[in-house]
Amino acid sequence: MPHLNKLRTAVPGGPGANSAATSLSRLRTALTVFFALDGFLFAGWVVRIPAIKEQTGASASDLGLALLGVSGGAVITMMLTGRLCRRFGSHPVTVGCGVLLSLSIALPAQTHSTLALGLVLLVFGASYGGINVAMNSAAVDLVGAMRRPVMPSFHAAFSLGGMAGAGLGGLVAAQLPATTHLLALTGIGLVVTAVAGPALLRHPAPAAERSRERPEKAPGNGPRPLSGTARKAVALFGVIALCTAYGEGALAEWGTLHLQEDLHAHPGIAAAGYSLFALAMAVGRLSGTALLERLGQTRTLVAGGSVAAAGMLLGALAPATWVVLLGFAVTGLGLANIFPVAVARAGALAGPSGVAAASTLGYGGMLVGPPVIGFLADWFSLPVALTTVAMLAAVAALLGYAARNVSSGGPT
Repeated sequence: MPHLNKLRTAVPGGPGANSAATSLSRLRTALTVFFALDGFLFAGWVVRIPAIKEQTGASASDLGLALLGVSGGAVITMMLTGRLCRRFGSHPVTVGCGVLLSLSIALPAQTHSTLALGLVLLVFGASYGGINVAMNSAAVDLVGAMRRPVMPSFHAAFSLGGMAGAGLGGLVAAQLPATTHLLALTGIGLVVTAVAGPALLRHPAPAAERSRERPEKAPGNGPRPLSGTARKAVALFGVIALCTAYGEGALAEWGTLHLQEDLHAHPGIAAAGYSLFALAMAVGRLSGTALLERLGQTRTLVAGGSVAAAGMLLGALAPATWVVLLGFAVTGLGLANIFPVAVARAGALAGPSGVAAASTLGYGGMLVGPPVIGFLADWFSLPVALTTVAMLAAVAALLGYAARNVSSGGPT
């Protein structure tokens, strides 16, 4: 793991050590707030998808096509965000994308056609993709400086924010129109960004020292291209991240509809489905560090994928609402740590460039999943379409086992 020069040279307990620790603590708090805000806003959007679907008169396939706007905007932005972070720094890019995400979340409620919805979702997807890549880049720098495996805690904040956003959405779904709700989320997002943003802007990203285990020209220690072996390994972990993020995106944008339309659940109960899923993911990620220390990375990947596959089969095919809710929760527990582990192993193999590549693949899965589910739901049915989440979770478990001998600089 990279070391921070100041932490290594400061006398333990001395002023330098205290100053460095305080700075890192403040950065960690601010970054955690942005992860939580991202989950909160995204969940606020997904619980209003049924209302937006009704407002635009879209069919399942039309809605799936419109959701491609989120995917397209995010993928394009993810390809550019790495360059922006290298030029301007990951902290300013995170704050800027936080402002854009807060503003763009109000746009879907202003549309009345599938075409208009798809166009505004391009903007929403661009800001969502940008903030996720920038936040993860900042988190990688901070994890390296702290020399502690705290990456799951940032993703736990995203899940907790998602739980809060879904819970609030469930409470107001029957009382407030989508326009009012999403405009309120814009205000909340701007206020939170104004409060937490200065902490990121005041403190530059920690400058990690090159790993002594890798030569100066090794992948990830500089801008040199990755070797073929490293590129294949990073791609493998990126596919693992994609398989699990596919499920997260699918449940976020179709779980509520499944409960409401297939099981005729009350809108508040339907919104609680994603809230339970997010809560389970948060619990799993809060215990992620201890789980990794006990099981190791490979067993965590295999066990997580297997549990998620079983849970999603319940969530997709069970005839009772409470069983579906239980399945969503089990799926969240299973998926919780797979994405952070996959990204961390890619980073150990190839440094920041590996993290960027795996994160882009992973979030691409989160954003491609919903439109794929939409098309499959139109061709077959939504419950059948949701079984693809279980299939890909099982694939992630198999790939995690296949990658057991890939060296990542840490315990496997």
